[in-house]
Amino acid sequence: MNQPHTLSPALAGDKSRLSKQAREEIQALSGAQPREFLIQAGGAWGVIITAIALAIHIDNIWMTALAIPIIATRFNILGLLVHEQVHQLGLRGRYGDTLANILTAYPIGITVEDYAKVHLSHHKYYFTEDDPDFLRKSGPDWTFPMPTLHLIKLLLSDLCGLSFYRILQGKRLENKQIYKRLHPTPKWLRPTFYIGLAVLLTYFELWPAFLVYWLLPLMTFTPLIVRLGAVCEHVYNLPQAGIIESSPLIILSWWEKLLLPNLNFALHAYHHFFPGVAWCNLPKVHEIFKAENLVNECAVFQGYWSYLSYLQNSVIEQKHKTIHAIQSNTNNWQE
Repeated sequence: MNQPHTLSPALAGDKSRLSKQAREEIQALSGAQPREFLIQAGGAWGVIITAIALAIHIDNIWMTALAIPIIATRFNILGLLVHEQVHQLGLRGRYGDTLANILTAYPIGITVEDYAKVHLSHHKYYFTEDDPDFLRKSGPDWTFPMPTLHLIKLLLSDLCGLSFYRILQGKRLENKQIYKRLHPTPKWLRPTFYIGLAVLLTYFELWPAFLVYWLLPLMTFTPLIVRLGAVCEHVYNLPQAGIIESSPLIILSWWEKLLLPNLNFALHAYHHFFPGVAWCNLPKVHEIFKAENLVNECAVFQGYWSYLSYLQNSVIEQKHKTIHAIQSNTNNWQE
């Protein structure tokens, strides 16, 4: 198996290297952002509903083929908003988790409560044997550089819906006693939500549209997007690694943010340093780190493709080394 690709650190230090003024500025950025949460949720739902309505109205294969990946990108936004809620950065108060579940989690098959157990364990036990994310994302499926055929196999597995169940399982943790929510959602609400949905789909005869424009993008393109997001968050298979050496910084262009928005997850190191800062303020944290001369600009990636190319580049280097070694052995044998 290939050795995992190591990163050139984009940060020269963690939050301990910040000046007192910088720490105070970041502290002022902390806290829930319910307005931004609702704007993002409303925008995602708006795109989903518009794409489905247009696809049904135009009713041809090309519009359907276009609508499915667009809908999947907004399912990913709903999942990222669940992540925000886990950190109590979305909707606060007694019914915050309940509303977040209805708006963002239940529609894509997960819950705030289950995901909190997994994700908060990831934060607490980062890259150790107690980190469920690290354990799940260890092995050849998460090691770069990756053989091309293996990468193609994984992508096809995502697009065929074979990865969907594993994603759902990855958002759950068997230990029911950790990270209990302050105001948990009533247990009866989730089955009631799905029963109510089934009744509405039956009454309005919308099951065909639901299968094509909801389940299909959720089970195919969404796992592919989730995989891309995970790859861009951390370099895995680095036991006991710190945040800086295992988390890239990726600056997305405007069109990448439009086509494949990720709520600034590409600035993921800052999220681990300051989990109380909402997604919308992470670029401001980045600017503070730059002002403190803690950012190595040469190691910051410009866009998804720049980073993914970096991960796979050494495959080509290894091939060249292999060819060179074969040629050297051949020459030695001839001599």
